[in-house]
Amino acid sequence: MNLVLRRKLPSFSAYLFLIPAPIHHADSAIGDSFAAERRFYSTVLEKKSSPSSSDASKFPEYQLPSVTWGVVQGRKERLVSRVIISDYLKSLGIVPDELADLELPSTVEVMRERVEFLTRLGLSIDDLNAYPLVLGCSVRKNIIPVLGYLEKLGIPRARLGDFVRAYPQALHASIVVELVPVVKCLRGLDVERYDIPYVLQRYPELLAFKPEGTMSTSVAYLVSIGVCPRDIGPMVTQFPFLLGMRVGTTIKPLVEYLISLGINKQILARMLEKRPYILGYDLEETIKPNVDTLLSFGVHRELLPSVIAQFPQIIGLPLKAKLSKQQYFFNLKLRIDPDGFARVVEKMPQIVSLQQNVILKPVEFLRGRAFSDEAIAKMIIKCPQVLACQVGLMKNSYYYFKSEMKRPMEELFGFPEYFTYSLESRIKPRYQKLANKGIRCSLDWLLNCSDKRFEERLQGDYIEADVPGPSFIMGGKLEMPGSQLVSEEEDDSDVEVLYRRTISL
Repeated sequence: MNLVLRRKLPSFSAYLFLIPAPIHHADSAIGDSFAAERRFYSTVLEKKSSPSSSDASKFPEYQLPSVTWGVVQGRKERLVSRVIISDYLKSLGIVPDELADLELPSTVEVMRERVEFLTRLGLSIDDLNAYPLVLGCSVRKNIIPVLGYLEKLGIPRARLGDFVRAYPQALHASIVVELVPVVKCLRGLDVERYDIPYVLQRYPELLAFKPEGTMSTSVAYLVSIGVCPRDIGPMVTQFPFLLGMRVGTTIKPLVEYLISLGINKQILARMLEKRPYILGYDLEETIKPNVDTLLSFGVHRELLPSVIAQFPQIIGLPLKAKLSKQQYFFNLKLRIDPDGFARVVEKMPQIVSLQQNVILKPVEFLRGRAFSDEAIAKMIIKCPQVLACQVGLMKNSYYYFKSEMKRPMEELFGFPEYFTYSLESRIKPRYQKLANKGIRCSLDWLLNCSDKRFEERLQGDYIEADVPGPSFIMGGKLEMPGSQLVSEEEDDSDVEVLYRRTISL
């Protein structure tokens, strides 16, 4: 009979285990009282289950109490409480419409406690209106445990309000089921423990992802294209949004497009390791229009890979406006025509973001040393890196050139790269070695080679003819003019080729 009653009335009989069993005590009155109490509850159940009894709907108060609030209320009491709570929220300026299907607390005092707690945390009425479902979280069962766990991870208490404002859904999360697995996944990706608070504050929606879902597939794809697994942690720290990107719709199309431009996959992997924010650029709205803009301004298509590899940010900038502004400035102030400006962008794409007052400082220095505007324009087109040099260092190099080296000014016209080399670590030591040997050579022969190559030249029985310096072409080997004088073993290694490519970035 008891089993039948349990099947018919689970909402009430489930609580029978809370009723204490009879205790065989020396005082028989105590045992009799427990027995009488159990007989009373059994009688209630028998009446509820008898065929002559009315339907269970006549006793709405005997329903499963709220798991959240732990208070048994009748239907009328719940409706009255909801109306009172709605009026209270309206008086504060909170629209309770989205709370219609949400279980609310039994009294307005509990709701007042939640509102006051959240406002003390730093949330405004507008924040609560933006996500009113946060009012369905219990202060003691949801909010305090989650905030305590976040603070334990290292998020400062003063910034918890900003965190909840950015991602209020975190207060609904289960610490064990949802939050802890995400943190363990970040640690498994080699994100340092002290970086986890920074990652979560920058991308709090990360707590909503499943480690075995989008997070794992995006990481697996990046590793498949050549990204070093040990670099995933620093990449996530710098740009945690990549863990929320879908491979098929976001990452893979972007990677394939950049490879189609001529960028080697291994070079692209190195670019992503150092600048993972590239993955955040929109392919259709930003990257492709910027590539078309570069072509329209005269940049050669075959040099696009080199331009992007040198300055990956260029595919994510408002490029058309920046190029138009700089092109006009170069034409007006530096006497460089649009075709010359395109050559400058090919050799130094960072010029699109260089401030105009910074550009003018080395130009004014050269003008003050009797360089004509035409000569300065040719020097900039040949070596635009001169525009990024510090004027103080240029002065020291110039005075050493005039006083110690005593060379004609025409050599600076032909080799403006002279100003980009360090005076103390390269120019002086090498010139002194040449002076001791009584060797006379061009600036290009003197400076545009490695230290090892320079020593080989000093030990040679003759001076090789001047040839252009090393040039880098994306997707191919590093072309080193005069490399026939170097042993074959130094050029055949694929690792060495890749290393040189990476260094050029």
